[in-house]
Amino acid sequence: MTGRVYKSTGSWYTVKTELGETYQCRIKGKFRLKDIKSTNPIAVGDIVDFELETHNNQESGIIYKIHDRKNYIVRKSVKLSKQTHIIASNIDLVFLMITINNPPTFTSFIDRFLVTAAAYSIKTVLLFNKIDTYDEDTLNEVKYLAHVYRKIGYECIGVSATTGKNVDKVKALMQDKVSVFTGHSGVGKSTLVNTIEPALNLKTRAISTQHMQGQHTTTFAEMFDLSFGAKIIDTPGIKGFGVVDMEKEEVGDYFPEFFELKQYCKFNNCLHVKEPHCAVKKALDEDKIAFSRYRSYLQILEGEDEHYRTDDWDNE
Repeated sequence: MTGRVYKSTGSWYTVKTELGETYQCRIKGKFRLKDIKSTNPIAVGDIVDFELETHNNQESGIIYKIHDRKNYIVRKSVKLSKQTHIIASNIDLVFLMITINNPPTFTSFIDRFLVTAAAYSIKTVLLFNKIDTYDEDTLNEVKYLAHVYRKIGYECIGVSATTGKNVDKVKALMQDKVSVFTGHSGVGKSTLVNTIEPALNLKTRAISTQHMQGQHTTTFAEMFDLSFGAKIIDTPGIKGFGVVDMEKEEVGDYFPEFFELKQYCKFNNCLHVKEPHCAVKKALDEDKIAFSRYRSYLQILEGEDEHYRTDDWDNE
């Protein structure tokens, strides 16, 4: 039988088939002996093959195969620094929620997220939340940021979880897809998700409460089917979603506007820092590239992790 993993508690996995049948499954023993660098060989979102067995009149499943993942999100394992923990897999869309104030979302934070999502081959949509609370100057800031990111190919939507503005537009993007919502603590993720699907309220709160009680080393993500043909993965542990290990020469490839100009640089391994005849620096001088983006690029290049306060990631 084949199904999708909806929930993981470390040793047991809730798997749902295309027919909507749900089974509690565990891993076949030899899975743990394979060369898997992750602390968890199976993640929420995985497509798996399993066979049923009956023990003490209880039917359960044994997972014996994981289908190839199209993408996944990982975070570093707390106890085993050389290993990673896969938070979720086979994601169609990540909605990054942004607020200009209360709390502020800095461009360095946005850009670091976009680089990582691109490295994982996950499409990102930027949601500017709480726009019903902004004055004219702050709205102009939203418009400017949206202009910067739309120009390089990202979809940007102004939303209000309180008034429901553009919620239908978000729901339309989610249709028939697996989505994840994330952002800084306090950006209104839970409020927006509950506006999209009010019936999720108790479930979302329960997961959040469980996480607040100190589940730091293991992330128990969970997938939910929504009433309008969409799926959402609630991932408390996405707060550790940082830049994957990549060579310095690769970083610029995940900045679309840099990658587009790369062919015009004198050197094909140009880092766009001190090299002569650099097309990216020329575009920066001509205001064709946003300075905030170039600044973020330099910070990522230099590995300045402390600028990004990844401890502040949350799904609340």
